Amino acid sequence: MKVDVSSLDFREVNDKLREQDGECTLTGCLGQRFIAAGMANREITIEGTPGNALGAYLNGADITVCGNAQDAVGDTMNAGRIVVHGNIGDAAGYAMRGGKIFVRGNAGYRAGIHMKAYKEKIPVMVIGGSCGSFLGEYQAGGVIVVLGLSDEKAAGAQGSRRIVGNFPCTGMHGGKMFLRTDAKDIAFPWQVTARPAEEADLAEIRGYVEEYCSLFGCDVDEVMNASYTVVTPDSRNPYKQLYVAN
Repeated sequence: MKVDVSSLDFREVNDKLREQDGECTLTGCLGQRFIAAGMANREITIEGTPGNALGAYLNGADITVCGNAQDAVGDTMNAGRIVVHGNIGDAAGYAMRGGKIFVRGNAGYRAGIHMKAYKEKIPVMVIGGSCGSFLGEYQAGGVIVVLGLSDEKAAGAQGSRRIVGNFPCTGMHGGKMFLRTDAKDIAFPWQVTARPAEEADLAEIRGYVEEYCSLFGCDVDEVMNASYTVVTPDSRNPYKQLYVAN
């Protein structure tokens, strides 16, 4: 079912989605916010550019964006999958506690901020390009993978450029981050450990990378055949020394 949403506000768009069962394609999307917020059991394709908080509180729906998306993709999502074939803005995956986000291109600032695991749920975010500053800020759980593929192509013969901005993992106290780089040019905060990924680490993320490559037409062996850095927190309470009573 195709629905032209070019003249609809976000409330009307979501009303249209609630009326549909199964697959639905939204055409003419022009920055409407909160699309598919809290929805489950739907397959949604978006042609155009959705606005902020796409898939906020998502509870099991599957969303595919044919182009770019704006800020706060997957805000506090609980389950489901969001696939973006372009780039995304800031604060993607804010406080997400389940589900998966796959982005072919780049992400802005503060991707994965406050990401957390919840019981058996492990949220996953895979960024195919690069990320801005404060990646994984206050990360408390889940898995973030940054592949640096778009920057790698842009750099060409000059080699890969840095795939994350400044201050990654600030306040990180849970979860894991995997960066497809040796990370020699990245400054990490004192409360995390950044080390070369070993075979067991790569086995942990191979399924996520395979899913990314299947979605976007990449060679999984080529993507995996690179130096990866895995980042984990040293402490579950990095601010313990700031408090009188703990």
